Formats: sequence, structure tokens, C-alpha cells
Amino acid sequence: MVASLNEIKQRIASTKKTSQITKAMQMVSAAKLTKSEAHSMQFQVYAQKVREVLTHLTASELAELAQADQPANGINYHSMLLNRPIKKTGYIVITSDGGLVGGYNSSILKQTMSMLKEDHESADEYVLLAIGATGADFFKNRGMKLAYELRNLSDQPSFDEVRKIVSMTTSMYENEVFDELYVCYNHHVNSLSSQFRVEKMLPISDLDPSEAQEYTEEYIFEPSKEAILDQLLPQYAESLIYGAIVDAKTAEHAAGMTAMKTATDNASNIISDLTISYNRARQAEITQEITEIVGGAAALE
Repeated sequence: MVASLNEIKQRIASTKKTSQITKAMQMVSAAKLTKSEAHSMQFQVYAQKVREVLTHLTASELAELAQADQPANGINYHSMLLNRPIKKTGYIVITSDGGLVGGYNSSILKQTMSMLKEDHESADEYVLLAIGATGADFFKNRGMKLAYELRNLSDQPSFDEVRKIVSMTTSMYENEVFDELYVCYNHHVNSLSSQFRVEKMLPISDLDPSEAQEYTEEYIFEPSKEAILDQLLPQYAESLIYGAIVDAKTAEHAAGMTAMKTATDNASNIISDLTISYNRARQAEITQEITEIVGGAAALE
């Protein structure tokens, strides 16, 4: 019985230490989540402004495209606005670099694999790019070739950190390595939940000419509208991809906070159950000692 009591005490002490660690990790993830949410909101302001400018510049072209199945002659359409025959599809899959984030990674990878099996007959029909060590290792372990992988992103990634994969992706599209691009990631809904998303990034098809603002002033473009679009359209596509990365990081921190909270709550429940077991064992030990004392005293009479 003494050994059993000591064992329970050791388990209680060990679980308390684990609980302290998970509690600290929960607080760290909560702090990261707050920063990521603020970062995401600031980026959305920028992305919206770029979208407004781009919609205004391309309003006439978008209206022409909406009315015709084929581009009209004499109008300079940018390749990023045009749908072309799909020979290959590009996918950027965003996961975390480590664990301790609950079902965050498994949700992304499971649904991505299901999508690939349903939409493609062979691996020759798509190109994979991975952001995050978990996803990169997952695909490599299954013999799936990656066109590029990016690991060890910071908690609040700057554009400079992801510039290479983002700019390379837009270049691959323009060079027709693939004909459309999707980003697969978990969208941050709130601190308790996220939602798997597959968003089409290229060609840019979500611009609505009806959103364009009308101005009474006449604009003079220097050097030309086409030259401006050549710079602005890739930047907008890159901003969409970067926005998905920021969103995914925010969801990752939320998943980490939730997972650590669950672990802390489970540890508290275990400690409570072990304490009850310890008290019962201790009570049984005291009762046995009293019984032995009473029995010994009766034997002496």
C-alpha cells in the first residue's frame, strides 16, 4: 500500500509539472494569436486598397471578358486575367513546421489528398508546393514530388520571408508550368475554430468590374496602363498568396492555443482523479492500521 501511495504521489507531481508546461504554452500561443490577428487585419487594409486600384484599371477589360467567350482583337489582356486550357494545376499546401497544434495539420493533409484523388487521374496533372515542414515531409514520405518547399517560417512571417516562393509561383504560372493555382490551408474563423479552404489564386478571376469606382477626372498613365498592370497584377497575385499564409499562421496559433488548453484541462482532470485515488488509498491504509492496533490490543487482554 505504501508503494502504491508513493506511486500515486509521483504521478500527481509529474502531471502537475506537465500541466504547468501546457499552461505556459497556451499563454504563449495566445500572445502569438493576438499578434497574428493584428497583422492579418493590417494586411487586409493593404490588400483591399490594391484590389480597388486594380479593379479600376482593369474594369473595361473585365467587362469585355465577361461579355465574350474569347478575347476581342485589339484589346491587351494580361495573362493573369485570362483562363486558358488546363494542362496542369498548381497547389500550394500550407501546414505548420511542428506539432502540438491538435488536428490542424491532419485536417489540411487529409482533405488535400482527397481532393487530389478526386480531381486528378495521375500525378502528372498537378504541381505541388509545400509551406511548412509537416506538409513537406508528408508528401515526400508518400513519394510525391515537390516543386518547392519552404520551412521554418517565423510566427508572424514578413513578405521577405516568403518572397521567393510567392514570386516563383507567379513566374511558374506566367511560364505555363501550370495553368491555374490554388492554395490549400486552414482559414482562421475564431480562436476556437478554423475552416479548410481551397482558394483559386491564378488566373485572377474574382475581380468584379461593377466594384470599380467612377471618377470625373481623366487619368494620365505613365508610362502606360499596360506597363502599370504588368507590375501591379503580379503584385496583387503575390499579395493574395501572402494573405493566405498570414491567415494560415493565425489559424495555426489558434489551434496551438486550443490544443494546449485541452491538454491543461485534461491534466487537471487527471490530477483530480489521482487525488481521489490517493485519498481513498490513504483512508484504506489508516483503516487497516487502526484495525491492526485494535486487534493487537484485544489479543493482549
